[in-house]
Amino acid sequence: MLWVLAILLCIAAVMLWRQRIALSQLRYEHQRVVERAQAEHQRALGEERASSDAVIQSLEEGLLILDGQGRIVTANAAMRAAFRIRDEVRGRSVMEALRVHQVQDIVQRTLENGRVLDAEIELAVLGGVTRYFQVNSARVLNAIGGVQGAVLVFHDITRLKQLEVTRREFVANVSHELRTPLSIIKGYAETLTTMLVDTETTQKFATIMERHADRLTALVEDLLTISGLESGQMRMNVMAVDLHKLVQRVVDELAEKAAARDVGVMNEVPAALSVAADSGRLQQVLTNLIDNALKYGREHGQVIIESMPGPDEVMISISDDGAGIPPEARERVFERFYRVDKARSREQGGTGLGLSIVKHIVQAHGGRVWVESSATGGARFCLTLPANRD
Repeated sequence: MLWVLAILLCIAAVMLWRQRIALSQLRYEHQRVVERAQAEHQRALGEERASSDAVIQSLEEGLLILDGQGRIVTANAAMRAAFRIRDEVRGRSVMEALRVHQVQDIVQRTLENGRVLDAEIELAVLGGVTRYFQVNSARVLNAIGGVQGAVLVFHDITRLKQLEVTRREFVANVSHELRTPLSIIKGYAETLTTMLVDTETTQKFATIMERHADRLTALVEDLLTISGLESGQMRMNVMAVDLHKLVQRVVDELAEKAAARDVGVMNEVPAALSVAADSGRLQQVLTNLIDNALKYGREHGQVIIESMPGPDEVMISISDDGAGIPPEARERVFERFYRVDKARSREQGGTGLGLSIVKHIVQAHGGRVWVESSATGGARFCLTLPANRD
């Protein structure tokens, strides 16, 4: 009996030993599978990082990636070249690495507000050269909504700025050069108009010459005005301006044109309302807008000038009851030479720069300008100016 029991125990021990060997083998195989999976995952991550890094480094735009504390994680090759970064900057703050306050300000605004679009910075480099960059940035959040970092993209717009300066200088130079011959043409045309009365044809030709010389003179003056406004060389002589009186002055000057189309012009600006503005430039703005309302409003219609005073600014509006402005054109009417109705604009005359000049003058005062129009017709041009606090 004992020997049978001993045999059974031996068999059980062998089976247990074999089970332990199988389990150990299974654990070993499982470990091998896990290790292979981990190695494959690490390899894939490495390839992905290498691919992402290659893409980042090959970008023509400068790229700056920051962590949640505003420290640099990555600065690509274009970024390093643009800001002449030669040392290792990983882990350093923007001010430590770049020493550009404008960039630090953009980083701060991005981390606080979520994004910054179309910011411009000016960077002076060695040799007296100035470079300009347009910066777009966005805040990066983690899975629970915390701030993980920020991404800034720097687009070099130096060439565009140089071309813009060249364009302004060209416009200014050409405009100045045109002034003298235009003055001569206009002078002789005026002389012909008064002296040559022999034939009706001669008188007609001289009148046409004078009219077109006036148009060219107006174009030159508008080109010089917008060139000066864009370059910042035209200074605003800001003072307290009685808005009602200034509007009435413009209305009186355009009374003949209003009467020719039988248009009633209503000055509904409150008496003694004052704004802080350059009187001459504001008169130019109002003249452009009211003149346009008379041109494009309905014949036998009405033009209304109103204002809405506020604590810090005053809104002024000029409304007409004409055909109105299509939705797709409302964002473009303040562009230089843009015409909503080209055929009608040519018939009415004008330089195509009036509304662009309006925009630049208003913006030079720190105000805004926009247009409203409905499907039923009519246009309402609105602008804001600082209220006079004196």
